[in-house]
Amino acid sequence: MGITHLDDLSVMSGRSFRSRIGTPRVVLCALALMSAWAITYGLAFTVFPGLLGDAPFRGIAPDVVFLLAAGLLIWRGLRGERGWILIGIGALCWASGDIYWTLALGNLANPPVPSLADAGYLSFCPFAFAGILSLVRQRMSGVPKALAADSAAATLAVGALGAALVVEPVVAHADGGGLAVATNLAYPISDLLLLGLIVGATALGNWRLNRTWVLLAASVLAFWIADSVYVVADATGSYTQNDWYNALWYASPVIAAWAGWLPNWASVPVPGRISARGIVMPVAFASVAIAILVWSSFDPVGVTAVVLATGSLSVVMGRLVLTWRENARLLRASQGEALADALTGLGNRRALLADLERRLSAASDDRPFTLVLFDLDGFKQYNDIFGHPSGDALLRRLGGKLESCLGDSGRAYRIGGDEFCALINAAEGTHVETAAAALFERGDGFAIGCSHGSAVLPSEANDSSTALTIADQRMYAAKRVGRVSAAQQSKDVLLSAVAERNRELGAHGHDVAELAAAVATAFSLALDEVDMIRHAAELHDVGKVAVPDAILDKPAPLEESEWTFIRGHTLIGEKIIAAAPDLAHVARLVRSSHENYDGTGYPDGLARREIPLGSRIIAVCDAFDAMTTDRPYREAMDAERAVAELRRCAGTQFDPEVVERFCAALKSPREMLPRAA
Repeated sequence: MGITHLDDLSVMSGRSFRSRIGTPRVVLCALALMSAWAITYGLAFTVFPGLLGDAPFRGIAPDVVFLLAAGLLIWRGLRGERGWILIGIGALCWASGDIYWTLALGNLANPPVPSLADAGYLSFCPFAFAGILSLVRQRMSGVPKALAADSAAATLAVGALGAALVVEPVVAHADGGGLAVATNLAYPISDLLLLGLIVGATALGNWRLNRTWVLLAASVLAFWIADSVYVVADATGSYTQNDWYNALWYASPVIAAWAGWLPNWASVPVPGRISARGIVMPVAFASVAIAILVWSSFDPVGVTAVVLATGSLSVVMGRLVLTWRENARLLRASQGEALADALTGLGNRRALLADLERRLSAASDDRPFTLVLFDLDGFKQYNDIFGHPSGDALLRRLGGKLESCLGDSGRAYRIGGDEFCALINAAEGTHVETAAAALFERGDGFAIGCSHGSAVLPSEANDSSTALTIADQRMYAAKRVGRVSAAQQSKDVLLSAVAERNRELGAHGHDVAELAAAVATAFSLALDEVDMIRHAAELHDVGKVAVPDAILDKPAPLEESEWTFIRGHTLIGEKIIAAAPDLAHVARLVRSSHENYDGTGYPDGLARREIPLGSRIIAVCDAFDAMTTDRPYREAMDAERAVAELRRCAGTQFDPEVVERFCAALKSPREMLPRAA
């Protein structure tokens, strides 16, 4: 399972849960009233002592508010995360202890310590600790060791600070028995444990602020301040009944209830931005620990504070070791990724160059090895037909087959797109052909093979650049031969079928092909594009083999039902031609060879640049050859009239630019026209 930071899960669980259950109005009203009472209570005994009278703020009246807050916390737990129930039970225990103190011990001159009231007060911390720990565990999924170390360091630093501020003064001024001193110290120490737990929870969330933890921390901090000041004041004899910190005890559960019921909020990390808090906060808590140790050199802070501060620094040093190890792991991983192809896991071009340079520097004529480059044939068509996810899966399969085929005799690489490579621990031989055979796969409607070129090293090259150039040139020479051969064979078979079906169609296709090749050359297209257009022109009427002879040879204009047969021949032709994978691009040109420039053609109603250039060229050449050839229903017209007709239909049926290029090519000497491949 991947790592999910604590505050991220807090956001997710909080938002999804609270958006589902909402915050009842009665809860919001109760929280608002209790907050107003807590603020008034604090003002009544600090800023305006006695101004509002004693009745609402004496006796067990404050505990009623405490009990209400505890009830809200338990209710919140029953409706969602169970940790709130434990915190609420802890609040009930504290309120019970305070009620007992008010009714049974408050008026005694020397109340016993410890007492049942202390048992109630101190029970709050174990329950609250368990509840907060439950919230942490519910919202956490995997914690990095570095964050766990940050959490421990922060917790220890907070404990050291609290011990320095509270434990040492209490021990120095305590005049009761050991059990009484231990009881008094248990209050701030327990609060510190809670506060340290919340600080640690924030550390686990990579120090991103979270409303739940902020409010819970404020609640525990209020308890800790009140307990600490009370214990120190009691130990030094300066305690008074109406000191300002008394209000903090009763405000604490109200703040905790807000933490439970308020919709959650957390600072959201910005993608791509590296937060400095991950290092600033550990350094800050380490600085606190150092400050306490320095303080201990000038003024006693107690053994507890020194031990905790030392522990915090030790954890920070351990965290440095973890950080170094993680960085070293990331460096190794990044180096591995830099030399590996992400899709197939084979070595990439960088790995190939590194291995090639290393082997060339150590190679000798009596220990030759072979560099082989492979380029897949038919992969682009496979991607077009089946989609890129299927294409990626095919590359992974072929890469695995190539790697398995080589075994210990060499290493396989994928150097980009549909190009693979191999370094074979021998001179050329059966290993190369075996490796090429591994890059072959056939299925329903496709056949993938490869062209390859090789160089024997070091006899043919002494550096990687020359070796790659030689292999690359040989590979593309083989690829050109293979393409011409495969396409030519497929085309010849189809042309033979057309000629057997209707000899006039075969002759027409040949003439249109010559014209189309001349026009394609006038557009300065590459030779392979010219050949593709030539092949498409030769085969543009192959679909008419499915049209009855009675329609093809009819001496009169066709009826609409007969035109339906004619309009379907481009789709039939596409299907027939596409059965040969090497002619897939030709098939697409044939499909669009009867589209009109203004969008009124068939079968797809394409217009202007939507129509492939090759199809626009074929349309013009086909029309010219048809007009200048005798048909059963009319005699041929001369070339000048045919050209005039082409120009008249330029912009509607034909591409004007293609018409002009055609007319220019038609005037060229016949020997200047390209010959069929």
